[in-house]
Amino acid sequence: MKCLIIGSGMAGLTAGAYLARAGHNVTVYEQFPTPGGVTATVRKDGFGWDIGPLLLDGFLPGDPGRQILEELGVSERVTALHEDRGLVMKEFSLRKPASYQGPRWRLQRLIELFPEEKQGLTAYYRFYDQVMRLFTCARRLEYATGLSALYWKLRLLLAFLPLRDKKDWNGQQVMDHYFKSAAIKTFFLGIVADFVTAPSEFPGLGVPTIHLETAFDKRIPRQPGLRGAEVGYSYIQNGCQSLVDAVMGALTASGGQVLTGREVKKILIEEGKAVGVELADGTRESADVILASGAAREVFHDLVGKEHLPEDWNAIIEQNRLMESVLMVQLGIDFDPAPYMPASLCYYYHTTDLEAAVKRLRSGDYHEGKDGFLIYVPSHHSPSLAPEGKWAVTIYTVAPDTLARGSWQTDGERLADLLVAEAEAYVPGLRQHTLTRLVLTPEDFRKRTHMRHHSFGGMPPVMSNRPLKHKTPIENLWFIGSQSENGGGVVHVMTGARKTVRQILGEGRF
Repeated sequence: MKCLIIGSGMAGLTAGAYLARAGHNVTVYEQFPTPGGVTATVRKDGFGWDIGPLLLDGFLPGDPGRQILEELGVSERVTALHEDRGLVMKEFSLRKPASYQGPRWRLQRLIELFPEEKQGLTAYYRFYDQVMRLFTCARRLEYATGLSALYWKLRLLLAFLPLRDKKDWNGQQVMDHYFKSAAIKTFFLGIVADFVTAPSEFPGLGVPTIHLETAFDKRIPRQPGLRGAEVGYSYIQNGCQSLVDAVMGALTASGGQVLTGREVKKILIEEGKAVGVELADGTRESADVILASGAAREVFHDLVGKEHLPEDWNAIIEQNRLMESVLMVQLGIDFDPAPYMPASLCYYYHTTDLEAAVKRLRSGDYHEGKDGFLIYVPSHHSPSLAPEGKWAVTIYTVAPDTLARGSWQTDGERLADLLVAEAEAYVPGLRQHTLTRLVLTPEDFRKRTHMRHHSFGGMPPVMSNRPLKHKTPIENLWFIGSQSENGGGVVHVMTGARKTVRQILGEGRF
């Protein structure tokens, strides 16, 4: 079977590796000069930085991403370092204690800081445990068969019963139910800003899943990702490029090929079937199966054409809300920021009005870092990403894809200066000690991802969104990647690609 794949992000590479290992003829077309999409490591002057994934779930032993690497025979090429992250609010911060104080030390610390919220905090953590049980049952059911599947269906129903009155709540309703303090609400819900999703749009039962206790203390016992919802997080040693290289290596070792700098201009449709592609240089290639990753609008409205698709499919594409982009400043510096940071990766939240902040971003009003940002020091865990005695630092924040005033092309460097200045409130001396700098604006990400509107994480977890199915209305055409998954993320697009290949090949073993 001849398989053509559009896009060499982790979805395209994963699907291609499975198909090639199954004995099929696989070619991956990538319009950018280098493969990997946003799961890549960029380098300058001896420094290296990841441009997309930072602290990942799903790659520790027993997790779905690790399972995929094992199935592809490249697990030993990707080292995941179990770690956690920090979180600093304007009002307070919780630093991980030097000695482990149990899985609920953060609850006790929050009660000390906000004694008037003790009842709500205690109730919220009961809710947290209930949601973890529910999602653990759902995950076990996903991998169960036969009588085991029947058992986990029953467990799933029983786990849902205590939560049924909250099944239609949004994130804001959950926070308002348990807390009065705006600071605590933002503490638990602030990560939705990464999705550029308003608390009133985010599914309420999902709140604990975006603020797992295990994300903030790696010593808290976890269950492997195939068994439980409370998973662990990790960095990829030497940068996420090693993940790209490993999966691409599985693809090419089985005879597949990745062709960079090759833009697909059209998916050829005949009598309702996808039969091949046409490249920018006019070359046409036939195919038995085509898998397209990337932006839904570009794939289906530009490459396929609305006229070939049913009205309801086109309507979903038009109605779905996308994420916005990011401004990312990569620095090479000559001092270790560790004394100033509670973790190698730390979120800094400045606003407690997430609803208004998201509305401003969507209107093109960039906050210049004043609403919050993230600081990450990848050379702490991967010294290869910086020369000896130097450190690689990433500062980034969510930003509008298109500015309401000015443009990223003309204002990108100035806005990067302002973001670094905000970061210096926590890590002083960043500008003075910068040896090299690389600024990545939404315009840069648009070019890398081939999107007219750069959606950093793909399809945001907005309650009204409807992710497109992997199997499209066009025969032999399949859709994969971040905009085919609710929430995006590396492990999600990889597992989505794996699932798609299983549908193409049948449910037997790869």
